[in-house]
Amino acid sequence: MIETGKLSRRYAVRKLGDEDADAILSLCRENTQFYRYCEAEPTKEQVLRDLHLTPPDTPLSDKYYVGFYEGETLVAVLDIVDGYPEPAYAFIGFFMMKRSMQGNGLGSALIGDVAAYLKESGKTTIRLAIDRDNPQSNHFWKKNGFRVIREVDRDGWTLLVAEKQL
Repeated sequence: MIETGKLSRRYAVRKLGDEDADAILSLCRENTQFYRYCEAEPTKEQVLRDLHLTPPDTPLSDKYYVGFYEGETLVAVLDIVDGYPEPAYAFIGFFMMKRSMQGNGLGSALIGDVAAYLKESGKTTIRLAIDRDNPQSNHFWKKNGFRVIREVDRDGWTLLVAEKQL
């Protein structure tokens, strides 16, 4: 079980739900570069679906779609699954920082806080998938210590599966 309040030393963190879909959508719409590479536009329907989407054979109770807040402002969202694909792992399904807060180390600091908490809670590895063709995502995750372990093709979309040992 992930204690969401311990995921950050800098921001207030809480689990997000359907009632937060408009705020999540607003944050996502700021990040046009990310959506250009996945050839999609963020929609409320997509946000609502993502709030409940889990990997195969993973209960919703293991999923934590959380928001990081500075006061009343949603500054980042993180979708993390506890114990996937192995009990000692955590899987990041999605991470996005408010556009105006990118490029100054805050995203890396936030991921550093998440990794530190996960290590303290007994996790050994964080896994995620990166769009191979998105240079911003590739740079961010590699800069934060994730190494590519393999490529997978998902309906013509090449993803890089990456891990960080804690």
